Amino acid sequence: MDHTAPLINFPSDETGRPSSTAFGRAVVADALRSVDPAAAAAAERETDWRRGYPRHFKALVEAGLAADGTAGYEIAEAGLASVQARIRFRRDDGDFTLAQALMAAPERPLETVEVTGEGRPETEVVLPYRGELLRGDALLRRLDAWVAAGVIEESCADAVREVAGSPDWLDLSDQTLVAAGAGTEMGPVGSFLGWGGTVLALDLPRDDLWQRVRGKVTAGRLLAPVSGTTPGADLLGDLGAVAQWVLGFDGRLVLGNYVYAPGGAYPLLAAAVDALGTHLRHHRHDTALAFLATPTDVYATPEAAVTHSRARYAARSTRSKLGAVVSGGRLLRPNYPCGEVPGLNDSLVPQQGPNYALAKRIHRWRATLTRRDGVVSFAVAPPTRTRSVISNRLLAAAYAGAHLFDVEIFEPETASRLMALLLVHQIRKPRSAAPAAWEDEAVAAAHGGLWRTAYHPRTALPLAAVRGLALPR
Repeated sequence: MDHTAPLINFPSDETGRPSSTAFGRAVVADALRSVDPAAAAAAERETDWRRGYPRHFKALVEAGLAADGTAGYEIAEAGLASVQARIRFRRDDGDFTLAQALMAAPERPLETVEVTGEGRPETEVVLPYRGELLRGDALLRRLDAWVAAGVIEESCADAVREVAGSPDWLDLSDQTLVAAGAGTEMGPVGSFLGWGGTVLALDLPRDDLWQRVRGKVTAGRLLAPVSGTTPGADLLGDLGAVAQWVLGFDGRLVLGNYVYAPGGAYPLLAAAVDALGTHLRHHRHDTALAFLATPTDVYATPEAAVTHSRARYAARSTRSKLGAVVSGGRLLRPNYPCGEVPGLNDSLVPQQGPNYALAKRIHRWRATLTRRDGVVSFAVAPPTRTRSVISNRLLAAAYAGAHLFDVEIFEPETASRLMALLLVHQIRKPRSAAPAAWEDEAVAAAHGGLWRTAYHPRTALPLAAVRGLALPR
């Protein structure tokens, strides 16, 4: 390995090479060990992690329901401890933990570039939706329609209604958003700036990314680190410098984790931003954290979702019943086979891979722990037609046909604004941690209908994809 620059990487496996597979398997086993030793052992024995990971990520949620749901906190603590103990920051003078790397003085401090918007900040809640700008009564009707269709939970609609009724909450002059992954489509950077806020934009030093981020500046103030000709910083190489740069700004910080990268880079970035958040909260105790949870994961779900889904399954058509029989029971299985509460919704998409699942689980674990002693914004985001999704032909086709199964796929501009409004609500009106960790994850969920569709998502996905492939692009 080239050690000419610091680099965050996985620990080496038995072959002596860094391995995301060995890392993911070990972290999941460590997270489960004290709560469910048998499940931990099963994860350690898994020989085909790439295909077999879904059942072990499901086990993490199932085990978290033990002890009236308090086991979820123990799993989160153990999982994050494993992540931070195993990820290494490597440079010429040795290997370090991320916490150690963050305490060291950076070799090259970062400068700042600033862009100020010239427009007036928005002072009214507006939601772009299918070519319209929804506000006032039209916005409220859309929220009611989504709730009735099972697209979002009632608590999600309540939160947006409360923000709409408190427009002064949109004055974000007292908050500074540290946007890790500022160029992502789902992040709230554009909304935050439109409301007149200040954003510290963290993303790679690439011209295309910088132009994308800069194009979001309508009002507010955008600041970005720079060490060369293009603004940006690599969190896997310049983590210490980024931390020093962020701490150079006054005011209440909100660290939003919106990073994404394909393959093994994603859990590395999740670990890096997780360490950064811990570091910032150590130095600035009022720092808040913000996350977007993926809908394609495993969640414990409330009674209302289970009841709605089971009613839909009971009312399914004769054609659907016949299709399930013809497939030998492989297709169109019930989302919740029994009426246990909480339910267990397994919307994992195996094609997204174990690295994606682990990165998202790191986010969930940190949100769970932070809510006990700090402020955190966390909500399940809707399935959305982002560039990364539609680049996968199968997922793009499944999304195109998802409406057949009462699942609504959102456009990026709608999903991004909706989640930004939930961020405002959760920062302005933080809530205490629930006794059961899963209950907090269910609050304000905008799952697109995956929790309330009649069928187990993976048993309907192939049929949605077949229909989607037949639709015109």
